[in-house]
Amino acid sequence: MPTPQFFTLIIGTEILNRRRSDKHFDFVTQALLEKGHKLTGSFMIEDDPALIVQTIKFIASQPNPVLFSFGGIGSTPDDYTRKCAAIALKDGHLPIHEEAKNIIEKQLGDRAYPHPIKMAELPRGAKLLNNPVNNMPAFSLDERFFFMPGFPEMSHPMVKEILEKLIPENKIYYRHTLTALCKENELIEVMEKMPKNVEFSSLPKLYDDGWRVSISVASDDEALAQEAFNMYIELLESKGIVYGLNDERN
Repeated sequence: MPTPQFFTLIIGTEILNRRRSDKHFDFVTQALLEKGHKLTGSFMIEDDPALIVQTIKFIASQPNPVLFSFGGIGSTPDDYTRKCAAIALKDGHLPIHEEAKNIIEKQLGDRAYPHPIKMAELPRGAKLLNNPVNNMPAFSLDERFFFMPGFPEMSHPMVKEILEKLIPENKIYYRHTLTALCKENELIEVMEKMPKNVEFSSLPKLYDDGWRVSISVASDDEALAQEAFNMYIELLESKGIVYGLNDERN
């Protein structure tokens, strides 16, 4: 797979109205960081079928997307994600997935009916993801769209397992950071010269005694990261601006 762009889709009105707190964003960003990657985008939306379909379609339209979707794959009337994934990515139908059906029946026996068995209604071409807590299957499509329960204890081990398969070798990013005693506009002329394959950010802060700006530069090319970072140092020194260094490797 070419270098993926990672996205999260966190579905749940109960998160947006603060009846529950989201735990997925922090977990996924940290799991990706450990692999030398980052999120391209994260969406937190309510349980609205049209919005879910539109969001999945948008993510699928991006170059080389990988989606981690959390929530809405159960059997209650407000669990829309299975149907929405079928509409957004397949033909809209939810045929019975025989393997999922067998797992649910084996796990629950007579209690599988009439409602839990609905979780075996999956989009065409779905592949199952193992649920380490209760064996109720989650699913993936096209080996890049992963639909998991909203419960972190179930979905987070799935994310770890998926990342081990997608990214068997960790990617090293060389990152350099500094904090300078100035406004960020003092460094715009260097920002405009940053190469495309160098990630950089500028974070201004205002304190009682004046402005600070933190600059971060990163690349998987060690020499390029250092070269880009040196451009900031040279400009700061030429202007006599005080700064401090804090280098990282991740």
